[in-house]
Amino acid sequence: MANRIHPTAVIGEGVELGEDNVIGPFTVIAGPARIGDGNWIGPHVTIGTPGEDRSRPHPAAWADAPTGDPDHDGHGVVIGSRNRIREYVSVHQGTWRTTTVGSDSYFLRNSHIAHDCLVGDGVTIASNAVTGGHCHIWDGANLGMGAILHQKVVIGPGAMIGMGSAVRREIGAFTIAVGNPARVTGVNVVGLSRRGLDEETIEALGPWLKGKEGLPDVTLPGDLSTLVKAWDARPRDEH
Repeated sequence: MANRIHPTAVIGEGVELGEDNVIGPFTVIAGPARIGDGNWIGPHVTIGTPGEDRSRPHPAAWADAPTGDPDHDGHGVVIGSRNRIREYVSVHQGTWRTTTVGSDSYFLRNSHIAHDCLVGDGVTIASNAVTGGHCHIWDGANLGMGAILHQKVVIGPGAMIGMGSAVRREIGAFTIAVGNPARVTGVNVVGLSRRGLDEETIEALGPWLKGKEGLPDVTLPGDLSTLVKAWDARPRDEH
């Protein structure tokens, strides 16, 4: 299906679009960037502008074609499919790796994904939530309104960050963190239940989720099992 691009939107050279995307008024997408299929990108969205780094070039990529040199152009943005990206959302170019956003996520008004961030699938980033550079947000995480992530923070799969929280360190998988600085206050029982786990299995996972014990021998649904094992095997220093 054809893309629906408002005539006031600016799509720079070096931008690759899939199919069936909606791109709203006054949105700017600068290359190098690759966007998948079926995304809803609202008005005044900005994708692919330079990372906020004083030492990096700031090319006018909405008007000029990429040179092919990532030291000048930036390392690009890749966005998957079926995302909903609301008004005034911004996603910046990577400075040393591609800023990457997965699929099936919802980015509410005025949220921001900084340079070199990795964002998984099925993520929710609420209004005015802001990431620093180099963050990694795993699948299914949820950032509440006005949440702030320090640079290089890792948010585990299925984690929930309370509104207005300031996150300065890693937040574990399927935990809930609130406050300034954000502290883990419990396990995201609702999120695990929605993925098909019963109370007994959630209780067995509790010590592992809180970082107190190793991963227990429990049976998990296939997709959740893959995600949990990936989180358990992650590098403890991603940066």
